[in-house]
Amino acid sequence: MSKLYFKSIFFILFISLSSCAELQQVVNTLPSGTLSNTDIASGLKQALDKGIDEQVKKLTLENGFYGNSLVKIGLPDELQKVDKALRDIGLSKLADEGIKILNRAAEDAVSEATPIFVDAVKGITFTDAKNILLGEDNAATEFLKTGTADALYAKFEPVIKTSFDKVGADKIWANLIGKYNTIPFVKKVNPDLTNYVTQEALTGVYTMIAVEEKEIRTNAASRTTDVLKKVFALQDGR
Repeated sequence: MSKLYFKSIFFILFISLSSCAELQQVVNTLPSGTLSNTDIASGLKQALDKGIDEQVKKLTLENGFYGNSLVKIGLPDELQKVDKALRDIGLSKLADEGIKILNRAAEDAVSEATPIFVDAVKGITFTDAKNILLGEDNAATEFLKTGTADALYAKFEPVIKTSFDKVGADKIWANLIGKYNTIPFVKKVNPDLTNYVTQEALTGVYTMIAVEEKEIRTNAASRTTDVLKKVFALQDGR
């Protein structure tokens, strides 16, 4: 029988079997040259590595957050009124500088992400890969998020705090909030900006990995290795 026939049978069984043991039995009966469980796991790892390499690294550059509308960090809700009030009295430049500082801190922090992601990607099992491959367009990103969010927060938070200190963000925001608090009848605010920016930085990182994952899933031209082409061809017919 033709190799195409065996590939078709494999794909039908792949999406219908629920347990890894059943799937492994099928894999073992396929002729040589057909994708193995190792190939599938390798393809998912390559896809995540590609997202980390091509998207996360961009976030570490100057304006990686500030210049990217998908992940640019704005003000927390409790400071929106500060921003508006400052702009209303002609202090738009000062308000812009405050927002830029938040994004610069996130850009500094993301450089800490790569080693944590690399360790998580290495840990992908075949069971993980099977579920990810046939999952939603962001299934690999969600898997990565589950395994890295806590560790990334622990890494990001002190870096963001240091970044705030380094660029004088505390002084800039003290100035911003101080000016706001001089406006008659306003309620004083004092948000935890370090925690806020840390959470926003995490969101931005996973957003950009998801962008690359969706591109690989939906655009065959973005599958730049033989393994990526073969593995994601399986999910094209979901």
